[in-house]
Amino acid sequence: MKKQYVILGLIALIVQFAQAQFTLDGEFRPRTEYRNGFGSLIADDADAGFGISTRVRLNAGYATDAFKFYVSFQDIMVWGENRQILPYDQNNSFAVFEAWAEINLGEGWSTKLGRQVLSYDDQRILGGLDWAQQGRNHDAALLKYKKNKFVLDAAFAFNQDYSHPTGFISTGTGYNTTGFFSYKTMQMLYLKQAWENFSGSLLLLNNGFQKFDTTSAPDGVSNLQTIGTHLDYKAGKFGLAANAFIQTGKRQGEVDVKGAHLLGLDLTYKATDKVGLGAGFEIISGNDAGPGETGAFFPLYGTNHKFNGFMDYFYVGNHVNSVGLFDVHVSANFKLNETSSLLVKALNFSGEQDLPSGEKSLGTEIDLVYKKAFKGYALVLGYSQMFATDGMYELKGITEDAAAGSQNWGWAMLVIKPKFLNGTKK
Repeated sequence: MKKQYVILGLIALIVQFAQAQFTLDGEFRPRTEYRNGFGSLIADDADAGFGISTRVRLNAGYATDAFKFYVSFQDIMVWGENRQILPYDQNNSFAVFEAWAEINLGEGWSTKLGRQVLSYDDQRILGGLDWAQQGRNHDAALLKYKKNKFVLDAAFAFNQDYSHPTGFISTGTGYNTTGFFSYKTMQMLYLKQAWENFSGSLLLLNNGFQKFDTTSAPDGVSNLQTIGTHLDYKAGKFGLAANAFIQTGKRQGEVDVKGAHLLGLDLTYKATDKVGLGAGFEIISGNDAGPGETGAFFPLYGTNHKFNGFMDYFYVGNHVNSVGLFDVHVSANFKLNETSSLLVKALNFSGEQDLPSGEKSLGTEIDLVYKKAFKGYALVLGYSQMFATDGMYELKGITEDAAAGSQNWGWAMLVIKPKFLNGTKK
C-alpha cells in the first residue's frame, strides 16, 4: 500500500512539473580586493587593506499560468571571519535575499508580494546594487500593469520592527531600524512608455522615516519625496540618456530638504563593432541651506557604485549632506574578442559648491575593468587610481602630507552561475 502511495505521489509530481516551469540555479562569487584608498583617502601611516569575500546564492523558481514563486537564499562569507570549530553562526550573514509570489490578475495586471529587488531604468534611484555582495532588496507589495510598450508599477511598503521597546502589539508604529535611509513606509509609482527609438519614464517616490520624541518613543513619520524622469534615445550608432530628479520634504532626523536636484546626461557612440565610446556629466546638488535644512540630493536606493567612479568616494556610505558633485566622464569599451572586453573610464570630480577654502576641484579617477568569459564561468579584473587634489584632501579631512602618495584599488572576481534545473514551460 505504501508503494502505491509513493507511485501516486510521483505521478502527481510529474503532472505538476509537466504543467509548470521549475528552475533551480546558484551563484558562487568570490572577490579579492586590495584597498589602498578605496572609499576615502588612506593615510600614509596606514596599511593597505587586503581581503576576500564570497557570495553564495541558491535560487529556486516555480511558475504556472496563475502565479510565479521565487526564493533566493544567500550567505556572505569573509574569509577568516569565523574561528575554527565555530559552535554557531556569529556573523549572521545568512539571509533570504528574495522571497516573493507574483499572481496573474489577467488583462495585463499582476501583483508581486514579498521581498524583492526594485530596479528601474539605469538604476539611478532604485536598483539591485548587485556589485555589493549583500545586494539590495525591499519588502513590498507591487501592483503591475503592462500593455504593449506601456508599463505601470505601483509599490507599497510598511516596515515593522518587532524588537522595538514599545512593541508591535502595543502601538504597531515603532520602527527602530536606523540604517542608511531605512524607511518605515514607502509608496512608489513608476510609469514608462517606449516607442521605436525613444522611451521615457516618470518616477514618483515617497519614503516615510520614523520620528522619535525626546523619550525615544515613536512620534509619526517624516516624508521625503523624490520625483523625476529618465529619458532614453537611440538612433543608429548613437545613444542618449538623461536623468532629471528633484527631492523635497523631510529626511531622517526631520531635516527639511529644499531645492535638492540631480541632472545627468550620457552620450554613447558605437565607433566600430569592437569599440564603444561614451561621454557625459552629472550634477548633484549640495547643501547650501541653514541649520535643520539641506539642499543636498541623495540618490537613495540606486546602484550608486555604478556612478561617480568605482572607488566609491561619493554616495556609497559617505558624502551625504556635503558640497554635492559635478562629475564629467569619458569612457571607451573595447571588445577584444568573442569572450573578453576592456572598459577604460576617466572621471573628473568637483564640488557642486565651493568648499570652505574656496576650492572646488576634487580630483580625477581612472577605472579599468577587464572581463573574460570561459565555459560556464567568468573572470572579472579591475583597477582604479585616484588623483586627488587639494579639495579632496579638505573634503575627506586629511592633509596632503599625511595621505599616502598613491590612492588605488585593485580587485579580482570569479563568477560561477550553475543552472541545476531549467524547466521549460509547456
